[in-house]
Amino acid sequence: MAMPEHLQWQRELILRTFFGFSLLIAGWGTRTTAGVTIGVNYGKLADNLPAPSEVVALLQSISVTKSKLYDADPLVLQTFSNTGISFIVGTHNQDLLALTNPALAASWVQTNIAAHLPATNIIGVVVGNEILSSSDTNMMAQVLPAMQNVYTALKVLNLHRQVFVSTAHSFSVLSFSFPPSSGAFEPTIASLYVKPILDFLDETGAPFLINIYPFFAYKDNPTEVSLDYVLFKTTEGVVDANTGLHYYNMFDAQMDAVYSAISAFGYHNITLLVSETGWPSRGDPDEVGASISNAQTYHANLVKHVESKQGTPLRPDITPEIYLFALFNEDQKPGPTSERNYGLFHPDGSKVYPFSSFSQSSDARTSFGCHSLLAAAISTFCCYWLSLSFIVNLGIFL
Repeated sequence: MAMPEHLQWQRELILRTFFGFSLLIAGWGTRTTAGVTIGVNYGKLADNLPAPSEVVALLQSISVTKSKLYDADPLVLQTFSNTGISFIVGTHNQDLLALTNPALAASWVQTNIAAHLPATNIIGVVVGNEILSSSDTNMMAQVLPAMQNVYTALKVLNLHRQVFVSTAHSFSVLSFSFPPSSGAFEPTIASLYVKPILDFLDETGAPFLINIYPFFAYKDNPTEVSLDYVLFKTTEGVVDANTGLHYYNMFDAQMDAVYSAISAFGYHNITLLVSETGWPSRGDPDEVGASISNAQTYHANLVKHVESKQGTPLRPDITPEIYLFALFNEDQKPGPTSERNYGLFHPDGSKVYPFSSFSQSSDARTSFGCHSLLAAAISTFCCYWLSLSFIVNLGIFL
């Protein structure tokens, strides 16, 4: 018996929906961290660092398979090809103006991204570092157009699902961070610069990159801020009176303050990626807390916390992806002594303090992608699957 025309149409729609949903899930897999939640920043502001080939061996020796650059150094990217180590690359802040030109952005993507794929696994581009915390309003205005142009260039090459585009922020973009539920962006940048960037991240599925340093909070106010609290050692913690959520470390509190600031703008599906976090092993006399012992404790307890897959009190279902700062002590970094002493390693490859390899499980829940699109696809597929079941129950099999 011939199938009625309306059922033929429904069968076609069901099959098309299933096919489209399958493609979406296949593409989604390229945006998942596959359990690797800890990476390391590979800064190079030094005149005594080992060659990139030696850095490959160094990272492999501590089981790190994710790294982040502050540029797109071709020697590094070529050296790391076929090593199993992925990279987030960056643009120099001074390159933002050029990247507001679509043709120059396309050229940059071709030279610095496409030319290295797929041999080198580049997973993201950071367009500018901590620009919104500067006083340069011209540069602030360049961030989003540069991001959009880089994304468009990636999309033309069909790389936009493989390589995310974002920009990194200092924690100082927040005007309020305690209690975490009161987290809010600085009013001078919130509507003008932050919200349009959030629109872009929500649309493209890219993460919001934040640099989190509990060390700064302790250094600036050691009499009020508990050292145990910033080193993940407290058993008492603090309670957010607005939500009743209990915080046992400042890292989680700062993360949730950022989530709250983003949610205040109506975005609930943007994921955080901690683009920098660390603790200096040495500092100037007024840099309270900068010591080998504290650096070792912070890193060990942070890694243990992240590997526990507990998320944060506000987002317990999301395991944050973090990039430790930094791989090496960099002797040419400007600023106080601490700036040159965040490394896990000395330039000669010896550890600044003992630490274990970063054993990382395969069931992390961190992922980046268009959450609303995925939810819609799931909802649509489920509806049509129910329709299919109804037809089958009627005895009309496709």
